[in-house]
Amino acid sequence: MTVGAPGGDARPTIVFVLGVARSGTSALARVLSLCGGTLPTALVGAMPDNPLGHWEPRAANVLNEKILRRFGSSGFDPTLRLQEAGALDAAEQAACVEEIREFIATLPNAPFVIIKDPRISLMTGMWFEAARLAGFDVAAVNAVRHPHEVAASVAQRSVVPPELSNALWLKVNLLTEAGTRGVPRVFVEYVNLLEDWQREMKRVSSALGIDLGTRDESAIEEFLRPGLRHERHGNQVTDLFGADWISTTYETLQAAARDEPWDEAVLDRVFDEYRVNERDFRAVFDGYQRIEKANRYFRPSVMKMIYEVRALANRRRGTWA
Repeated sequence: MTVGAPGGDARPTIVFVLGVARSGTSALARVLSLCGGTLPTALVGAMPDNPLGHWEPRAANVLNEKILRRFGSSGFDPTLRLQEAGALDAAEQAACVEEIREFIATLPNAPFVIIKDPRISLMTGMWFEAARLAGFDVAAVNAVRHPHEVAASVAQRSVVPPELSNALWLKVNLLTEAGTRGVPRVFVEYVNLLEDWQREMKRVSSALGIDLGTRDESAIEEFLRPGLRHERHGNQVTDLFGADWISTTYETLQAAARDEPWDEAVLDRVFDEYRVNERDFRAVFDGYQRIEKANRYFRPSVMKMIYEVRALANRRRGTWA
């Protein structure tokens, strides 16, 4: 895939910047835009938790959250309920794709457009299908960041506990990797972008076949200011959930971001194990919630009254003595 000039025969391309929130997706999207990419209009602007801007379209944020909530999920859902076979029937899937296509139809007319929203990683299939239906080719830049840096960054800005942050890091990274197989893609680690953005943009350009030669270097240097990386961890990863899932996934994605050999089968193994364990524990907790809901009126005072009535009915004899 090579992106052509405006007015040429080549189809325009949407470059999806994917990955878990707080993993450098905002920085990636902005640097790509300063290297010749086109951003949508009506972006999520600067906020205290992201003072340099989010560089993602507000309409996509709202649309993605609406779709997730429609099917009992959200951006903070660590389960794979929405990715299970049969979670959406054919009509529901088609309706979601059409909603996304309608948004994509509003994008600027440019050789390559950048779309970033961490929620897209949860539904890459629908977004890629909608993009193609709207006349675009698809490519992906997958952001990689140390899981504990992501968790620490999230903790500075919300009440999300580190266990949930790590589960979301694992889920989103696994879905991002699996969902971008078969499309032009490249992995970029946040620390590598800050260390040498020119090297990383060359990697992106080569992997995706897009021209990133139109650069505003002074603006990029100003944007990637020292101190942008607030959380720092070494390469060591502390695993949770009684398995090697997090460390193995990070090591594999690090290798991909360095253009070193790596094996998709390793991530398949982690994904399969996470899927099985998540599904089983979800069934456990769903069962607990149903019992709690059924027993919400069965308070100790009610229990005592019922026991007394039964004891009296049995004249406090035998097993009711």
